[in-house]
Amino acid sequence: MKVLYLLDSVNRGGAETLALDICRNAERCGLEMTFVATGGGDLEQEFENSGVGYHRLKRRWPIDLKLIRELRKIILEKQIEVVHGHQPVEALHLYLATVGLKNVRCVMSHHGGGLFAASRKNRLVAKYLSPLMDANISCSRALLTWLRQEIGISAAEKFHVIWNAVDESRLQPTGNSIRTELNIGESDLTMGMVANFVPSPTKDQMTICRALPQIFAEFENARFIFVGRISPGGEKNYVACVDHCAERGIADKVLFLGAREDVPDILGSLDLFVFSSLHEGLPIAVAETMLSKVPMIVSDIEPLLEATDDGTYAEMFEAQNEVELAQKTLGLLRDKVVRADLAQRAYDFARENYVIDAHIAKLLQLYESLKATAAER
Repeated sequence: MKVLYLLDSVNRGGAETLALDICRNAERCGLEMTFVATGGGDLEQEFENSGVGYHRLKRRWPIDLKLIRELRKIILEKQIEVVHGHQPVEALHLYLATVGLKNVRCVMSHHGGGLFAASRKNRLVAKYLSPLMDANISCSRALLTWLRQEIGISAAEKFHVIWNAVDESRLQPTGNSIRTELNIGESDLTMGMVANFVPSPTKDQMTICRALPQIFAEFENARFIFVGRISPGGEKNYVACVDHCAERGIADKVLFLGAREDVPDILGSLDLFVFSSLHEGLPIAVAETMLSKVPMIVSDIEPLLEATDDGTYAEMFEAQNEVELAQKTLGLLRDKVVRADLAQRAYDFARENYVIDAHIAKLLQLYESLKATAAER
């Protein structure tokens, strides 16, 4: 199956990480992949080395005729059978590049973070383009409900739910000790969250910062690590968290590491992963944590309930409720046996649902069904 993927950038984020995992495993799983990016990013070298054909193009205008021509040329030369865009604007360019190509099918993925932060224009593109696609993919049932309610996309029309997944092989720690780097003792309790600081009301690091003083009051040897880059426009949220920790006198116990390439080593050092969020699709970070055998506490929004099987595989707290977060975190920190049991059960669940082979198998099944069906556009 010959497939072309198109992303607007290759910065370290959920959609990009998923696409990179797919590229690295494509050939082994029966996909002949061509990957196109219309912008650079910190993952560009990794995409170039992923084993698929990599093309770096440039989009200069909201609808770029030159880009459409370049995409069409690649599609024809590579005899592409399915084109797959991961944002509305990219999917629109792919759709226009395939007009008149009866044997090429168009797929658009809908990712939570990008759509929550999207402009009104992009949301309108998603709404009116999705019926023109041969298939749409939502990364969770909860996101599908949100698409119907907030954007007006018909959840029944050409939509398929395929959960995000992770290449488990890249989660193997290298052996580097993050505790040594950060001067954290082996007996110190270490918590953390991996998520970018973003301008949209999605990731909620501030609720964690507000809960930490109560946690540190009981566990003086505890530390908290925030990992994630500061996205454009996210500076205000980052500064607010840093200032709050300084004002509460806990700045020496809270570490802001920025973007890191050694996330497996960081996850391997954690006693507890905390994921505080207001809106999600189905976050890659949760799957990575489960597959790293790290116990989790997550906010009780619908996508995270779905990702953890209604809270079966993670402790839950009411979103934005720092008091409940502190109380439930303390309960987990007090009981190592409970944490270990939670981590093992979550790992077993993730091995069945969040590994990249399962994800690619579902993609292939969808692609093959589209190929076999005469779609009308």
